[in-house]
Amino acid sequence: MDVGVSILSDHNCHLGEGPTYDPATDTLFWFDIVGKKLLEKKIGGGETIVRDLPEMMSALAVVNDGNQLLVGESGLSLRDVKTGAITSYLPIEADNPVTRSNDARVHPCGAFWIGTMGKKAERGAGSIYWFFKGEVRRLVSNISITNSICFSPDGTVAYYTDTMENLLYRIPCDPDTGLPIGEKQLFFDHSGQPGGLDGSVVDAEGVLWNARWGAACLDAYSPDGRRIRTISLPTRQPSCPAFIGAAADRLAVTSAWEHMDEAARKADPQAGMTLLLDLPVKGRFEPRVLI
Repeated sequence: MDVGVSILSDHNCHLGEGPTYDPATDTLFWFDIVGKKLLEKKIGGGETIVRDLPEMMSALAVVNDGNQLLVGESGLSLRDVKTGAITSYLPIEADNPVTRSNDARVHPCGAFWIGTMGKKAERGAGSIYWFFKGEVRRLVSNISITNSICFSPDGTVAYYTDTMENLLYRIPCDPDTGLPIGEKQLFFDHSGQPGGLDGSVVDAEGVLWNARWGAACLDAYSPDGRRIRTISLPTRQPSCPAFIGAAADRLAVTSAWEHMDEAARKADPQAGMTLLLDLPVKGRFEPRVLI
């Protein structure tokens, strides 16, 4: 089965992450975490717009047509889409200078799972939080690099990983609140294999698509935890996928040149660019977050 891989945006992000597609405006938003940038691009065409951010931010959720919720090193902030104004909304680890935000995704019910990690990937410094209608709770602690936060289409399962461990977990969830209702279970053991489990998204059929950092590929996992497909990518450090387009039938994948020296960057000129994958996939749109 052929997969068309092309460049969606040739802007080289230091650490491209957190792609989120807004179907109402046909716009993909993503971040250069280290560069403190928010990027956006119309999928139908146009230039990549790069905006400065006041701090390191890593994820975005749509609140309504006029507002977005941004996840950053000081917590949650609201962004006015029309003016670009960013205002603090709810602090999360704002008093901890060691950590920043990383992976995050909206549960089908509108709850937001938010991951943090050490700015230097300090072991055990990160956590995963649940945010819903103004309330925040810490769900998991002692994580080094939070990644792969995503959910089954019916909201009964959450997934996450600590990239430093390379073990992908699943947790049973209450579909109405997005809160765990059971213990974590091992979904896939990637330890000892090439590359690191990075960002993930789950399609409408329950297949989990994971960007494998350091291995230049995107993997697909069946709902029962089998790796069923691997797609080669033209850059070594893909970081996170997102479904895009009017039918959510294509994938955008961010990437990074972080930790690459001059020789490595010369050998990997597309590092940090955002890729477009044309493949038969039944994706789904991110829900709006309920604040």
